[in-house]
Formats: sequence, structure tokens, C-alpha cells
Amino acid sequence: MKKFIVMLMVAVLTLGVLAACGPQRETNNGAGNANNNNEGEGTTTEGAEKPDKLTVWVNDQEEQKAALEEIFAAYTEETGIEVEATGISMLDQIEVLALDGPSGKGPDVFFQPHDRIGDIVLQGLADPIDLGEDANLYGQASIDAVTFEGETYGVPHVIETYGLFYNKDLVSAEEVATMEGLMTVAEEQTDQGQDKYGFLMEATNFYFIYPFFAGNGGYVFNNDGTGFDASDIGLANEGAVEGGELVQSWFTNGYIPKEINGDIMNGLFTDGKVASVITGPWNIPTYKEALGDSLGTATLPTLDNGDVPKSFVGVKTWMLSSYSENQEWAIDLMKFTTNYDNAMKYYSAAGEMPALQEALDSDEIANDELIGAFAEQTQYGEPMPNIPQMQQVWDPMGSALQFIASGDDVGEVLSEAVQQIEDNIQASGAQ
Repeated sequence: MKKFIVMLMVAVLTLGVLAACGPQRETNNGAGNANNNNEGEGTTTEGAEKPDKLTVWVNDQEEQKAALEEIFAAYTEETGIEVEATGISMLDQIEVLALDGPSGKGPDVFFQPHDRIGDIVLQGLADPIDLGEDANLYGQASIDAVTFEGETYGVPHVIETYGLFYNKDLVSAEEVATMEGLMTVAEEQTDQGQDKYGFLMEATNFYFIYPFFAGNGGYVFNNDGTGFDASDIGLANEGAVEGGELVQSWFTNGYIPKEINGDIMNGLFTDGKVASVITGPWNIPTYKEALGDSLGTATLPTLDNGDVPKSFVGVKTWMLSSYSENQEWAIDLMKFTTNYDNAMKYYSAAGEMPALQEALDSDEIANDELIGAFAEQTQYGEPMPNIPQMQQVWDPMGSALQFIASGDDVGEVLSEAVQQIEDNIQASGAQ
């Protein structure tokens, strides 16, 4: 316990909830549908003055930027509105927007991972969007992800989660379809002396480990359907402890080395030394190049109760700047960018799964031998909490998993982690 406390005492409590500072205006933030080719019933841009230009901040990843430039050009051709796209890492955009927005230098539209929405809204940097019936065009997980305090704060663009990759030369899909089968493969094919493993994952990374907590009844913050309750943390309940003990058994039995990380895991898997790994579809290009037709994918192995574990789902979403003077047309652009044709165009170019349900269910994705499993897994997953308090979860749970991997008492470690999360939330002021 002492070493846990020492480590946590040096943690820096950084999250501050800034007072809302966005401009106040009376606007109708109905989503435009005159140009988006979707089937929804959202309000149009009728009556809104057409601007000469819309400014968009996109993530600074080359494949993504190239795909969006083509889509934006098509929007300009249809509407006559120039789209000025600036590449800024989505993880840096909020800090820049907080400075540029008040001075009129910010964008109309920006791009964010959904789990930052709560903090963005509380800073007054984004306005809600009324999608109307167009909300039905996106998967429920996507809409849940961009909903905060009963309001929709984004037009979902990309959805992602993780699943199982396996090497067909070493194991069959049937053998790793259940947790029981996966553990059998781990026992039979693991020889740490030879750097050979039946199963690997980043088992001290809470993002990837969460399904094994949730599958047994653990949860981050309770959600009764009206929103997350940050005072009700379920990461040390009976189900969470059961999940933690399962994870601990992987280290105790020698299935996973304590020093495992993503680079080590990826290297061993591409070298053909690992039968199966749990990670995300962003590794498909690297794995496919190394293993070719021997590469297979599947949803997460079913638990003893027959359920597929609930992975964390992430949504990357377009957001409406509070400082935009062209809100109706900005929303129109967001919806145009995520319509079926453009969602599929973006998927083909950037390799990221679309949040638009029709596109996610398309034969091109659903029947793809590699990406299809991840599309299916999103239906079993749940969005990461998007409230600011979530930022106080990662470090304590990461430390807890390190101690669990070292053999410390699971219940005690998780109880201490929850206490640290509660203390961090209180210190941050985000209660």
C-alpha cells in the first residue's frame, strides 16, 4: 500500500474546469440538409445568409487531410462556399481555440475526440447542435458519445474501438472465440524463453482492459440514462475486482510479460511469434503487410455468460465553435462531410470507420474480412464517458494495473485507485 500511496502523491492534479466564456447569442442551430444527401428531417439553411467562406480545423494527419480536401472541394462546387481547412492536431485545437476564438481568428468547425466534449463545453468553446431526426442516421453509440447534459455537441464523423487479431497459421478463429478458448491457447502456446505467446495485449492500459471490468459488472461512472454520475464510481466493485483478478492471472501464469507495451506486442505479432492480440484497427496496415492472408480479425472473445465484452468506443466528431458567425452553414458542412458518399470516400482514403450507420453497415465494411469485426464490435461497446471527470481516471487506473501485474491484492489496489480518482475530482473542482 505504501508504494501505491507514494506513487499517487506525486501525481499532478491538473484538470481545471474553466468558467464558460463563449459569446452569448440567440441562434437556431438546426442542422442544414440542403446539400448533405442524407434522409433526415433537420432544418435547412433557408433564411441564413450564405457566407463566402467557412473555416475548418482538421486533424493534422496526411491521409485524413487529403480525403477531406476532396470532400470540401465538392462542397464548394455545390454551394459556392470556399472551405478553408487548417491542419492542427485535434489534441492541440482546444488550447488554440481558447486563444483564437475570442479574437475572431478561430474556426467555424473543429474536430475532436468525444471524450473531451464535457471540458470543451464547460469552457464555452462549443455550441449545441439540433440534429432533429437526422440523429437517427448515426449509430446510437455515436449519438450517446456526443451528448452532454442532454444536448448534442457534435456531428459524428468516425467511430472506433478495438477487437481481436489472430494469426491463422497459429490458431483458428474458433479457438479464440471465447475467453476460455483464448486462455487455453495462451497456456499451450506461450513460451516466454522463446518469445512466443498465445495471447498478448497492453494489459496495464486501462483503455484496453476496460471490457474485462465491464463484462463482470464494473463501470467507470454510473449512467442511469440521464447522464454520468461522477460520484458513483464502479471500478472497485465486485465485478471490477473479478476483472482485475482475471488480468492478474495473465501475469501470474506467465502469459503476458510485465514489461509489455504496444511496440513490443506489435513487433512480436508481426514477427509471427504471437497467436492473437487485442488492439485496434489502426494496426491493420502494419499487420497486413507482415502477415498477409494469415491475418484474421474477430470481435472480443465471449465471456463465460456468452456476452461479448463491452469495449470502449471512441467517436471523433465535428464540433460547432461558439464563436462562429455562420452556424447554420457550418452545420450544413458537417453533415455534408458525413453523408453516405463522403463517409465512404473518407473511409476508403483514411481507413477510419464512419459513424454514419448506413455506411458502417455497408457491404464494403461489414463484409470486409478485416475491418468488419471492428464494425461489429462497436455494436457491443459503450462510449468512453465524456464528462471532465474522466480525465482523472486514467492515471490512477494505470498505476493500479501496474500493481495488479506485480501481484498486489486486487481489491485493495482498486479501492485505493477509486479513492485517488475521487480525490483528484474534488481537487480539480469538476464535481
